[in-house]
This record gives sequence, C-alpha cells and structure tokens, in this order.
Amino acid sequence: MPAFFRVSLFFFTCLLLSSSNGLPKTESPKAGFGAILNCNSRMGKEGKIAIQMAMEDYFGHLNNGPSLYLRDSQGDPLHALSSAKDLFDNHEVRVIIGMERWEEASLVAELGNNSQVPVLTLANEIPNWASEQWPFLIAAARSEHNQIKGVAAIVQSWRWRKVVVIYEEVSTTITGVFPYLIDALRETDSEIDSLLPLPPLTSRSFLVENLVKLNSKQCRVFIIHTSLTLATNLFTEAKNMGMMEREYVWIVTDGISSQIDSLSPTLISSMQGVIGIKSYVPHKGRTFQDFRSRYRTLFHSSYPNEPNPEPGIFALQAHDAIRALAQAMYGNINKKVKRNPKDHVAPTTSKSGWWLRDRILQSNFEGLSGEYYFIDGALPPGNIFHVVNVVGKSYRELGYWTEGLGFSVSTQKGSNYSKSMTIMGQVFWPGGPWTVPRGWTIPTSASPLKIGVPAKTTFNNFVNVVYDGIDGKPKVYGFSIDVFRAALDFLPYHLNCDFVPYEGTYDSLVQKVHIGDFDAVVGDTAIVANRCEYAEFSQPYAEPGLKILVYVKPKRSERAWLFKKPFTTFMWISTGAINLYNGFVVWIIERRHNRDFGGTLSNQIGTMIFWTFTTLFTTQGERLHNNLSRMTMVVWLFVALVITSSYTASLTSLLTIQRLDPMTIDVETLKRTRAKVGCDANSFVVKYLQVVLGFDPKNIKKIDSGEDYPQALRSGEIAAAFLEVPYVKVFLARYCNGFTSSSQTFKVGGFGFVFPRGSPVLPDLSEAVLKVSESGKLRDLENLWVSSYNCSTSETDNDKDSLGLSSFWGLFVITGGTSTISLLLFILPQFWPSSKIQEERAQQPQLPQEQDEHQRQHEQHAQQQETERRQQQKQQHQEQQEDRRQPQEPPQQQDEEGRERQLQLHEEEHH
Repeated sequence: MPAFFRVSLFFFTCLLLSSSNGLPKTESPKAGFGAILNCNSRMGKEGKIAIQMAMEDYFGHLNNGPSLYLRDSQGDPLHALSSAKDLFDNHEVRVIIGMERWEEASLVAELGNNSQVPVLTLANEIPNWASEQWPFLIAAARSEHNQIKGVAAIVQSWRWRKVVVIYEEVSTTITGVFPYLIDALRETDSEIDSLLPLPPLTSRSFLVENLVKLNSKQCRVFIIHTSLTLATNLFTEAKNMGMMEREYVWIVTDGISSQIDSLSPTLISSMQGVIGIKSYVPHKGRTFQDFRSRYRTLFHSSYPNEPNPEPGIFALQAHDAIRALAQAMYGNINKKVKRNPKDHVAPTTSKSGWWLRDRILQSNFEGLSGEYYFIDGALPPGNIFHVVNVVGKSYRELGYWTEGLGFSVSTQKGSNYSKSMTIMGQVFWPGGPWTVPRGWTIPTSASPLKIGVPAKTTFNNFVNVVYDGIDGKPKVYGFSIDVFRAALDFLPYHLNCDFVPYEGTYDSLVQKVHIGDFDAVVGDTAIVANRCEYAEFSQPYAEPGLKILVYVKPKRSERAWLFKKPFTTFMWISTGAINLYNGFVVWIIERRHNRDFGGTLSNQIGTMIFWTFTTLFTTQGERLHNNLSRMTMVVWLFVALVITSSYTASLTSLLTIQRLDPMTIDVETLKRTRAKVGCDANSFVVKYLQVVLGFDPKNIKKIDSGEDYPQALRSGEIAAAFLEVPYVKVFLARYCNGFTSSSQTFKVGGFGFVFPRGSPVLPDLSEAVLKVSESGKLRDLENLWVSSYNCSTSETDNDKDSLGLSSFWGLFVITGGTSTISLLLFILPQFWPSSKIQEERAQQPQLPQEQDEHQRQHEQHAQQQETERRQQQKQQHQEQQEDRRQPQEPPQQQDEEGRERQLQLHEEEHH
C-alpha cells in the first residue's frame, strides 16, 4: 500500500487506541459478540449467513444468550479498525470474529490485544509471528500455504520449467506466500521467470500495459494469486488480448477458485481452461447436509441475485468458529439443548479475556470444515485440495492433491496416487486443445533462436565456420552442428535457428548466454562446473574424458635382439656352462665305449660340444653304454625341456606385450621430469592441468591448432599432449603413424549444448539427444567424420603386428656367419699345395690317437672289401647256375677260367 496511506493508518490507529484507553468502561448487562465482515463481497455474504445460523444453532435456545453485533468493513482496513473501536467502546464485546483479509486483522488484533479481547480472524494468510506479537489473535481459518505446493506439483506434472507470477501487492503475499512459492518451485526444478505485482486498485490501462510486456516474453505459464475482483479484471483483459488461447496456461489459487461459483457466466467464459487449487471440504454426514440445505435457503432469500448459493470454505469456517466460542463459554454443548444460564455465563473480570482465549484454544471437535483444533494459536494447515478445471458455465473437479502423496481421483483409503496429473484424466486447456501446452512460445521465422558458435576451434571437425564469398554470410559445418540438427529432427515441434560465430573463449561464450546475447551455444563446449554457474548443459553427445597423447619412436634395433631378452646375461652364461659341464661328464664316462668320442682331441672336443647343445633342441638322446651317463643324460634332458619351454613362453610374452602396450604413460613421471606438455590454448584443460593434476604453468604449452600437435610431438617440443577423448579419436584417425594414447582417462564432462538456466527447450533437447544416440544416428555421424581421413601408412607400419626380417636379423647374422666360417675352413685347404701338405703331415709325429684313428680306418676299409667280396661270390654263383643251363664248354677252357678267378681272389685278399 502507498506510504502516505500507511502513515495515516498508523496515526489513526494510535488515536483510536488512546481514545479507547481514556474512556470509562461500564459492565454490559450480557455478553456480546462482534463480527466485522465485508458485506459487499461473496465471502462476506457467506460469512454473515453462516454466523447468523451458528448463533441460532448454539445460542438461540438461551434466555440470556450473547448478542451479535455485525459491522461492515467495506473491504477497508480503516473501516474495520473504526468498527472494532465502536464494538469495544459501545458494546464491550467479549470476542470479535471475521476480518477476511490480513490487513484488517492486523489492525483489529492490535486493538484486541490492548483490550485483552480474543480476535478470531478468518483470513487464511497469517504470518507465523503474529500469535507471538498479539497473543489474543487466533487464526480461525486454515493456512493455505500448502496450496502453493499443490501449484508447484501441477507445474512439475507437465514439466514446465519457468512460470510468471502475477500477485496482488499486499504484505501477506510478499512476506508469507513468496518464500513458500520459491521453495516449492525449486524443489520441482522450476523457477520464476518474471513477476507482475498489481496494486489492489489496478486500472485497466495498467493491466493492459503489463500484459503486453508479458506476452512479448517466451514464458506462457501464469500463476495468479490475487483477490477475486482483481482476477476477473485480469482474465477479461487477457481474453481481449488473445492470451486465453492455445499454448497459454493459467493456474489460480484458492482465493479465486473457491469463489468461481459466484461469478457470472460472462466472467466464467473469460476463464475457460483455467486450472485451480481449491480448499478441500469433506461434504459428508447428516450434519453437513442439514447445514447445506438450510444455508442454501437462507442465502437465496437474503441474496436472490447471487448465483449458486452453495456454502464455501469461508462459510464453513465461520460456522465452526462460532461453535468453538460456544464450547469455550458453555462447555461441550449440543444444539438447542436448554441449560441453566447461570452455570455458563463467564465472569466479566479483567481476567475473563485470558480465560476465554485459553478455552477457545482448547477446542477439539469435528467441524463442518474438518478436524477443528489449534496449534500455536492457529488451525493446522490443510493438506488436501481439490484440483478444478474451468469448463463451460462452471468448473469440474478433476481430482485431489494431497501433500506428500500427490494426485488422485479419490481421497478414500487405498486410493492410487501419482506425481502426474494424467491420473485424473483429460484436462481442458485454454483455447480448447486437448494436447498439453508447452508453456512457452516457439520462435518464429521473424524471431529465430540466436545460436552462438565458436568462430575458431582447435579441431575444425566439430565446428567449422566458412564465409560465403558472395554475400559474406557465415556457413557453419561440423560434427557438433550435425548432431544438433539431428536432435532438432526428434523434437515434437520446429525450431528456427540462426548460427552466429563468436570470436572469444569458450567461457565468455557461455557467459553470453547468461546475459542474454545468445539463446544457446552449439559447439564442442565442454561441460565443466564453473560454466554451470551461468548456464545449463544438455545431455552430453560426445564421450567424456581427458587422455594423454604421445609419439612412440620406433625401436627396431632393440627388437632385432629381442631373442636375448627372455634370459638375462647371467642366465645365458649359466646355461652354456652347465651344458659344457654335462657334456664333459658324459664324455669322460663314455669315451672308452662310444666310437663317436674317438679320434683326435679336436674332433672329440667338437663332438662333445655338438652333442651337448643338441640336447636343448631334442629329447631323443643318444645311445649310451654306462648307467651313470644315462642318469646324467636323463636329468639334463628334463632340465633342457624346462629351459626351452620357459624360453619359448617368455619370448611369446615379450612379443605380445610389445603389440598391446608399446609404452606406459605416467603423469607423475611427466611432472617429476618436468617434461613439457601441450593442450588447447582456448580450453579449460589449461586450468585443469594446473589445479587438478598439479603441473607447473611453465611446463604447459598452449597450442592453437590441431595441426601443430604432430610436429610438436615428433620434434620433442612437448613430451605429451592432453586432449579430450573426441579430439583424440579425430587425431588418431588422421595421424595414425607413431602416435598413441594412454589407457588412463581423466573424468571430465564431455561436450554438450548450452542453454540459459531454466530454458524450456533444454529438457526436450536433452531427450532428443538421447534419441539420436539410441537410434544409431550419433554413431553414424561419428563414423562419417572419422572415416573422412585416409591415413596413409607404410608397408612396415601396416605389418607392424607381424614378425618380419627386422625382428630376427641378429639371429640370421649369427647362423650365417657360423656357416660361412665353416665353409671357408673347408675350402681353403683345397687350394693349398698337396705335396707341401703331405710333407707337413710326414714331418708331424704320429700320436697314439692318430695311430688309433688309422687303425680304425683300416678296419673300416677291410669290412668294405669283405662286403664287396661276398657280393662277387654271390654273382659268381648266379653265373654258374646260368652256365649249367647252357651247353658245356671244353674242359680245358673251363680250367683256365677257374685258375684266373682264383688268382684274382688271392690278389684281392693279399691287398
């Protein structure tokens, strides 16, 4: 209210209080009740009829019952205050009831507290601190603060993210309703987009001007919390402006919805599709039906021009308040039961006000409005509300909302509850459509969404801005743009968008959304905590994480000698030594029995070494003559089997490890060696490396372009690069030679689309991104952009997983060199002069070993001759058989041939 009005009201109250204290008081002949109502309002009329009925029900049978003094406040707090002063001074009332508004109740409470007279107010918006400041103020109407939770539940049910609140500019709304509304909306992930305060006496021009401003904004969900008169004026102008059509949502609170029955058909027609929260009344039992029947008759006779004479919550609470007074003064009474008045008239002493107040606060009964009892000077707030929908000439009850349970179609025990209003059936929305309004307006071609995109990116595969050479307009391409457009195709409505390049950092681009320069941001924007302070992100469309990228130098020289690595140097020496030792032992034992161990010393040594090392590659063994040598050989064959198997397994493991994990990348090693690392200059990674991973800023090199990474890594300018996972995929697809990434992934947000906080588009777009991913479209787009690179690799690189000559050239050198040396040692003596060789052999003394070798050769030659002789004899025998079949030769010729054969055999034997 205006400041001048408040100051005047304050001085007027002080004047009345001072005059009241100065007047002498006289004892009234009988008790009296005062009632202050706005007799011109619907609630005032209902309260008047209900109070008159209650006085008749509970005091009409008494011979000396209390009198009722009714005063009309005319809806003015000053009139209410002067009426209370009159009742105290001229009638000495014992209690005052009524005051449907807090502005009236607060003034009368101050006067009643000073006079120690209980004041029962029927206003449903009483601050919590009121009973402490005015002990004689009793809230006889249930607080409607819980209805705000019901309003928020409706908003949550249809997933509206922003609302506009239109309220009457009174103190109770600002200090009492707003805190509940803000908390309730926050719990449902919604928020207030804008506020429209309306003074109690609002002109039509003021309404039209502010409605035009609201209509120019995007939000289309309106919550109305005003008086009934102000609400009807508001809806009349809204209908004239076309704001009661499709896509608009109007939600009203109990102060309006509980009086819709009292409106004319013309006013109701301007509220079609409105949803309201209304106080719940049980409407059961014979007591209520009897009251309802009598009330309708009396109300219609008193106000024949008023439509729908049904009792509202205000009438029921007024009737229950009079019953509480009757029980406080006369005990637990029944209607129209005659009692002795002397037993029930309370004393009119200075303490009678406290006595009556305490008795009222002890009330506990089942009233017409429900359970009637007081907690801290007020009735408990209602927790069940009707949900109504204005249709046709009145409204229909969709169902109920219960605090802590949700929506239902019944309040009976065992009813089903849900957080969604769909359980209550179809809702009739403004404009007549049965489809649920989005709650916000869709940008048209005249006002498309202004989408900010980064003009310069490290990897232009995600966002690439190209300017048309003809008109200079930017054209935007890239993986991020394709994903966004694919998500728009899954929206149930069409969005017009304009992409606007922005020169600046990603953080400043997000802040542009916060201040309203952009409606959204589309690009490779990482989801990090500090950016969420200014805007909200959609569902990530790219894999989150940060990886280390390094360059792997070829190690072919080391791989060529890889066959040595299964054993250590000491193991190689030990294996050779134990081989020689075992061969020496077997040679000592077997040299007297095995001809292979005979001959010259060099021949015996060579035979021993050859025989010793062949045991590593065969388990067949040789023919041995001594049990000791056999025992030694068996053990050594077992050891040789274990050694060769272990060598084979170890070599296989080394080759596999080289293929799967060419190197291990460690962040701690990079920091300890103070190695240079690279990252995007225009990225959050710079701060992440410093704050989270603890790198020295001097060792962090900022790189502007993705094409600079390969050269920086190959040249050693940086030892590693920290890139987000989507960048790593693109980089490895383009540069596949010699580069690899770590298996470790640092958890960061990923890429998402940026929208203002509470944007109504964001939930739908996040759902659309999920649909793009689940449909496989996202994978196809990713493969399309990655496969656009044909990374050229050399033949060696293509076969890097196969074993080539480079892996074994060391072995080839060893075996080839050995064979070459043997060949030379064999060929060179062939070109040496033969006479000189014979002279050198003749001059050399013949050792015993050489004699044995000569004897062995002679025996072999004799055996060969014996074999030839036997073959000749066999041939001769065959010839003799053939001669017998032929004609006999002369005896003399046969004798000569026999002598020649005997002579030949004799010479051969002698030789």
